[in-house]
Amino acid sequence: MTEFGGQPNRIEKNTKIKGNITSEADFRIDGKLEGNVKTSGKVVIGKDGYINGKVECVNADIEGKFNGELLVNDLLSLKASAVIEGTVNVSKLSVEPGATFNAACTMGKGVATTTAAAPTQRLQSTKTNEPAKVS
Repeated sequence: MTEFGGQPNRIEKNTKIKGNITSEADFRIDGKLEGNVKTSGKVVIGKDGYINGKVECVNADIEGKFNGELLVNDLLSLKASAVIEGTVNVSKLSVEPGATFNAACTMGKGVATTTAAAPTQRLQSTKTNEPAKVS
């Protein structure tokens, strides 16, 4: 993660937060967040991390769990342990085998904070080494 003015923001393991977060720096979540995150940086959800809410960011790496609305202006990278549910609006998507991706996904350049007029596909994958299926 790139740093903005020092250390990236962190929510450590065993920490639970309810509320909204706005930041210009990168954010790493290893605890649990019930609320929204808006940053002009990168969001990382660690293996034990969980977010239930809306996330708006430039890039995101997810190893943990996410449920809600995810708006990523550039690259969303899902690691093998990731579990994603909800809606995703992203420019580029990388999914490792084993990731669970059960979301309505809209892809395209210049993702805005509101849903773009691009076609939506429902991607479903279970925690196997099979690629996601488009329906």
